[in-house]
Amino acid sequence: MMTLSRLSSLALAVCMAASSLSLKAHEAGAQMANVATGFLTSLPDDQRAKASFPFVDEERLNWHFIPRERKGLPMKEMSPQSRLMALALLNTGLGFRGAAKAVTIMSLEEVVYQIEAGADESKLAAIRAKRDPEMYFVSIFGEPAEKGTWGWRIEGHHVSMNFTIKDGQLVRATPSFFGTNPGEVREGPMKGLRILGKEEELGRELVKSLSAEQDKKAIIAQEAPKEMITAAERKVNPLTPDGLPDSEMTDAQKTLLAQIMSEYLHRVRPDIADEELAAIKSAGGPIHFAWAGSKERGEGHYYRVQGKTFLLEYDNVQNNANHVHSVWRSFDGDFGRDILGEHYKTETKE
Repeated sequence: MMTLSRLSSLALAVCMAASSLSLKAHEAGAQMANVATGFLTSLPDDQRAKASFPFVDEERLNWHFIPRERKGLPMKEMSPQSRLMALALLNTGLGFRGAAKAVTIMSLEEVVYQIEAGADESKLAAIRAKRDPEMYFVSIFGEPAEKGTWGWRIEGHHVSMNFTIKDGQLVRATPSFFGTNPGEVREGPMKGLRILGKEEELGRELVKSLSAEQDKKAIIAQEAPKEMITAAERKVNPLTPDGLPDSEMTDAQKTLLAQIMSEYLHRVRPDIADEELAAIKSAGGPIHFAWAGSKERGEGHYYRVQGKTFLLEYDNVQNNANHVHSVWRSFDGDFGRDILGEHYKTETKE
């Protein structure tokens, strides 16, 4: 069993490595291929087969964020060397901020185990199987290489990172999901920890800054939905009602909106995030902010930010508003659909 101290040490190693990654554009795909190849090489044949899928396998789209048994290779079954290689692969896609959040989210499984275990020893084995910091699965789709198309996913309870690479260049980094249970640790040695606290506070600061007239568009429901509206759908479309467009915001409100977007997109490494933000700006069109539920901390709330090409969703209702789900989606580009669709059309014509 991986202890919290071991997880903390691994988190530090991952974050230190993240800060040393080159920030030059277009290097992400090559770095991912190199590390993914090293990861696969470190595995015995049976584990390599378990971690490997054809790129076109339906499993590539079968993402989720609940504590369920998955296909792929769990860290629990890996040697220490392979586990570190898996974390290094995660690190090729994440920046310092994202790496810190991802491994700390993993560590919360031990916190939830302690909360749920209680004194009933008859349930401990079943709860441990469900709440295990090492039950995060690595899946490689296709062959990591400089030419061709492949992808990878690291996923488990409250973490799902999906990357698609074509001809050595990263083409998409979504769906990208982080969640936390508890949203705030309220007892024990990690008391006070709020991994996704900034996502919550930025959204609340923005909605509380709105005028009564702005509220009429921004507030889409008095009660927050119990889950993100798009959940773990494989393809998403813009949601309605849209909410308040940025064209009707003050400069200070636009700055808060930009900070929310940056907080989500900069979970991935800076060069990837900056290219995605530039693409959003290039796409044009208004960016909308919508809120549902209470504006007060500790009460159920939901918000979303969406533009022409993307959607950010945040929900905190479960467990008395102490259980956060948050996601970054691309309407046409999740799993690289937009770019790969054109690629497949070209191949068919040839």
